[in-house]
Amino acid sequence: MTTARPPAQFAFRSNAGFSVADGPPRNAAVEGFSSSDDVRVFSYSPKGRYIAWVLAAHVKIFDASSNELVREIPLQNVIEIEFSPQGSYLSTWERFVKEADPQAPAHQNLAIWNVATGERVTGFSQKNQKGWNVTWTEDEALFARLATNEVQIFNAKDVGKGVESRLKVEGVTDFSISPGLKPVVAAFVPEKKGRPAAVTLYGVDNFSTPLSHKSFYRADSVQFHWDKLGTNVIVFTHTDVDNTGQSYYGETQLYFLSTIGSFGCRVELDKPGPVHDVAWSPNAKEFVVVYGSMPAKATLFDHRANPIYEFGQAARNTVKFNAHGRLLFIGGFGNLAGDLDIWDRKTFKKLTTIHAANTSTCDWSPDGRHIMTATLYKRLKVDNGIKIWHYQGVLVHAIDVKEMYQVGWRHSPPQNWPEIRNLSPAPQSGTATPPAPAKPMGVYRPPGARGPTPSLFTDRTSTPPSDGPGRQANGGGGGGVPGMPARQDSNNNASKTANKNKKKRDAKKKEDALPAAPEAPAFIPAVAGASEEAIAALQKKQKVAAKKLKQIVDIKQKLAAGEKMELTQIKKAEGEAAVKQELDDLRKQLESLGVK
Repeated sequence: MTTARPPAQFAFRSNAGFSVADGPPRNAAVEGFSSSDDVRVFSYSPKGRYIAWVLAAHVKIFDASSNELVREIPLQNVIEIEFSPQGSYLSTWERFVKEADPQAPAHQNLAIWNVATGERVTGFSQKNQKGWNVTWTEDEALFARLATNEVQIFNAKDVGKGVESRLKVEGVTDFSISPGLKPVVAAFVPEKKGRPAAVTLYGVDNFSTPLSHKSFYRADSVQFHWDKLGTNVIVFTHTDVDNTGQSYYGETQLYFLSTIGSFGCRVELDKPGPVHDVAWSPNAKEFVVVYGSMPAKATLFDHRANPIYEFGQAARNTVKFNAHGRLLFIGGFGNLAGDLDIWDRKTFKKLTTIHAANTSTCDWSPDGRHIMTATLYKRLKVDNGIKIWHYQGVLVHAIDVKEMYQVGWRHSPPQNWPEIRNLSPAPQSGTATPPAPAKPMGVYRPPGARGPTPSLFTDRTSTPPSDGPGRQANGGGGGGVPGMPARQDSNNNASKTANKNKKKRDAKKKEDALPAAPEAPAFIPAVAGASEEAIAALQKKQKVAAKKLKQIVDIKQKLAAGEKMELTQIKKAEGEAAVKQELDDLRKQLESLGVK
């Protein structure tokens, strides 16, 4: 018996409204799909049954297969939405508003809605946008939220009775619930006053006896990466400041914990530098880590954190497996070139490298045979659009969008798609014309050197060919008008006065000129031989940027603690990535001048 499966679909949100299209091979707009001009954010349900999006005064939920409106929730000022694992519930989040009357109930800006009935199930006050939603068990029987020194567990079918159970952990700041049939709660306590940080695992039905525990230093925050079965978790730790001074982005480490046998260890990485990304294979037996200073390494580990295979070194910071784990890509995005290496896990053969410059987001399609890369308006104001690639590296479809804010595949369970038994040949390109080559980048100029180019940054590596002693083509000693023939007198000799003036000009140029230097790479300014004043100016900018980054860190800590901040401070915190990039650029400029 065969099961009909829906076509792969993706949706994107742009200035022109909302659109949905079938994935490869048709790549045609879905007929009868209604669009809207003021969509703020959208979300597919994890199983792909529903798609919901936010408008100014309400939230709409559609059946993703029939495109029929299922539910409309009248609610204003919604910023975030998210479905529960089975799509039975939808959570919405608004910005927290403090009530003028201190006796009035607190604003419940986090609400949970029943998709089938449209009823509001419950609500909570949640000031911080980071980690705003509740965390569900995979079967949706329970959900949990973080409170002061405890994790509160609720019964989704009987929310009215309040908290069903509590996991009390002094100083807990983050937690996660595993997937799988036997949910496990992982609780994190950060390092404080010489006490090490710790992650402890508990069965959701027994908080008295921990399943596993791991203590470690240098951890202010964590990310939890569970395998598909929920039996192992990788804890990705991060510090706000790197005390060794090697990185502006803090220090990172990986720790491995198992729910079975109390196994725990640090994942040993043999190259210094930050951890960029980690991803579990869908088979739950192995994972890949991208780590180290650029060019970064990528290593495959087994389910006991033992290294299996090295993928080599390249400018990469992202790794993702496809739906069945046969293929994976290792890519480099952000301030990297946007290249993706496609690997066959079965044979450890690199199939191809895709060049996708300026990529903001990248993900496998549900069928595991295509990759979507996209450039979003928040990242880059130009060249917004979507590209869909076959895993053999062929561009099969492309859409240009003037301003695109969000894009995502419609989710579909892996069992709806056949596994890749044998690799298929590259298909014919589905685009009418090949993508335009990336524009060549010029030499980087710091902001203070842009506009009319100062002499410090003038390129002196190319000199016009000489027409003879004391002359240059089209310039007559460099002082003529470009394109005008050099002047010659009737005796083919310059006058004594002209020669004297020329010597003065040449002597003055020699005093002012800087040593010639070859053009630097695109990310390093051509400032070789710069004066002490120029170096001091760069160091001053570096100091100002470092101070700004510290202020942003302080603001984010206060926001995390629930303090009310001014709108200007919130906007300042949103510029953290740009400040870090500025610091990185300044560091490279100073290193190019021999300044550490």
